[in-house]
Amino acid sequence: MLYYFYLEISARRAANELNINYNVVHRKFMHFRRCISNYCNNETRKLYGELELDESYFGGRRKGNRGRGAKNKAIVFGILERKGKIHTVIVQDVSADTLMNEIKNKTKKGSVFYTDGWKSYASLEQYGKHNIIDHSKELVSNHNHINGIEGFWSFAKERFHKYHGISKTNYPFYLKEMEFRFNHRNENVYKLLIDMSIVRRVV
Repeated sequence: MLYYFYLEISARRAANELNINYNVVHRKFMHFRRCISNYCNNETRKLYGELELDESYFGGRRKGNRGRGAKNKAIVFGILERKGKIHTVIVQDVSADTLMNEIKNKTKKGSVFYTDGWKSYASLEQYGKHNIIDHSKELVSNHNHINGIEGFWSFAKERFHKYHGISKTNYPFYLKEMEFRFNHRNENVYKLLIDMSIVRRVV
């Protein structure tokens, strides 16, 4: 079952091909996602250097209203370390208090931060070097951009489109799966999954 999960084959298709009850496969797949979530959340190294920050809205049918939340949508905040990893978290809002609390928990002071002009990032100048990207006024330069994290949003949303009716409770586990796959996209993900001792028992 783990190999089907690694290949991003749906639980329903895996159940059909393995001739196993769908609910059994779905539970195993969710177990794998919880293992991955624990693996990601246990990462204690703080991100440092050139960091791209952004928020995006996942799920639901209505377009998100930035700053006031979005009905039926999950607000995801991301921090991407250039030439490194991305950290994602579902947040309740995009206020300065919420975002700065996450930034201070997951990044080292003195980093170089790249963001758009959203007001909640204003106090970043007291925590490191803050570069603001204004997409409406300037062309993207070699360094002054947030293309990396925008690439992750596309990577994740393309995969989320395959799923239907993800519960609010399970959404964080799917998100961490996307984070894990993105962070290890140039590695042997199947071997990494096998090496997780907590997963090994149910391959």
